[in-house]
Amino acid sequence: MMIVEIALGWTRRTPAASYRRRGRRGIVGTMSLLPPGVSAPDGTRSERLVMRPLSVVHVEIDYDAVMSSAAMLRRWSQTGWPEDDFTLAQNHADLERHEREHGEGTAFTYTVLDPGGIRCLGCVYITRLTPVEAAVAGADGCLAKVAFWVRADEIPNDLDRHLLSVLRDWLDHAWPFDTVVFTIADEESRQTSLLEDAGLDGVPITLRDGRRRGVFR
Repeated sequence: MMIVEIALGWTRRTPAASYRRRGRRGIVGTMSLLPPGVSAPDGTRSERLVMRPLSVVHVEIDYDAVMSSAAMLRRWSQTGWPEDDFTLAQNHADLERHEREHGEGTAFTYTVLDPGGIRCLGCVYITRLTPVEAAVAGADGCLAKVAFWVRADEIPNDLDRHLLSVLRDWLDHAWPFDTVVFTIADEESRQTSLLEDAGLDGVPITLRDGRRRGVFR
């Protein structure tokens, strides 16, 4: 089954730069993703990684991870982000937005660090579903969509598989969401396999700008 998104589409950089520059196209609204009185968790950790809210204090190590994986992220985001001339200052501006959104509760972005908190290994984005994604998910209540990436040199080590396992447990036990979906680019065969191996079912959708994505739950 193919769903064509006609209600709301991304017009810039989705998901990476879209998540990186989202205030930009109205996907993040002014309403909190969480019920009243509920705060986002500070993060989580495993034997291989630590997750913390992304902020400007991470700008240099985050920039290193982004630029070291530029080709992969362009495919993952289905955009030109990060451009070859993407600067540290531009990254700082992106992280300022994430920090503000996190404080407002409209979206939550977490940096993935090594256990010592020195090296950035990737990023996790928790955002609002579009109406079509919610329809595909076939659920109501407190909903969220999740996207993630790990730096290219950690993929051979299966860090992305480990991160997915950590994420699913964390989302299930530390967040109030009734339903969580993962969204990925159609070209992302690696993440498609990871999600399918984890027992998630995917439905393809086509955004109104023509890009094809998968919605997994």
